Amino acid sequence: GEQCKDDFGRTNTPADLYRKMLEGQSCRTSQISVGQYMSFWKPFLEAEQDVFHLTLSSGISGSYESAVSAREELKKEFPNRTIVVVDSLQASAGYGLLVDKVADKRDEGLTLKELEAWALENRKRVYAWFFSTDLTFFIRGGRISKAAGLLGGMLNICPVMDVEPDGSLAVKEKARGRKKAERRIIEIMQDTCENGLDYTDKVFISNSECLADAKSVAEKIRSHFPQVKSIDIFDIGATIGVHTGPGTVATFWWGTKERG
Repeated sequence: GEQCKDDFGRTNTPADLYRKMLEGQSCRTSQISVGQYMSFWKPFLEAEQDVFHLTLSSGISGSYESAVSAREELKKEFPNRTIVVVDSLQASAGYGLLVDKVADKRDEGLTLKELEAWALENRKRVYAWFFSTDLTFFIRGGRISKAAGLLGGMLNICPVMDVEPDGSLAVKEKARGRKKAERRIIEIMQDTCENGLDYTDKVFISNSECLADAKSVAEKIRSHFPQVKSIDIFDIGATIGVHTGPGTVATFWWGTKERG
């Protein structure tokens, strides 16, 4: 079959992916290999630069293990360089929210080791809750049984899911329709976000071909959290979109305490 690199939609857009999926084409993902990590990092190390890498959650991918293996191999060749690998325990824009904050901390002057300690201490404060209006690909992926999926489709059920503390995905609740799912996300955010309704940090929202739904969630957040710093909306890329299919909206924010 055709192999496509996930280059943030530059070669194959998310719309292309979802169209192929809806046409019945089988789409799968593969994790980054040890060799790919080594090839990507080596030029930086040869230029006498250190490496700090946050991986996709180990709860849904083996990329963290590949990155650790690559680090151990490269340390033999570059013993005087520092290579830090941190499991983000996140995916999609939740992964991005953590990267965004780590970049801020870097700009504040934290060393690599200080960044590592900060990321490990704070990665579970990224809350990730999402819902889907199309259960087709959750059924195919085994996250929802076929019987439950068929019943959910008939009753207009939207599963409300989260990223667990170990970085895996789990169906936590079921809402009757998109609007109730959106309201439930807002309720969960009120209960968990840093400073409650006085939340002043960023919110990231990602969506798979349902921009209007993502904008609806954003409007509700602005209404309930008037001091929010910013709300950014992104596409769910191929790596995660293969598993969600179209119709998924995911919302990410900073919590006061670790999730779990």
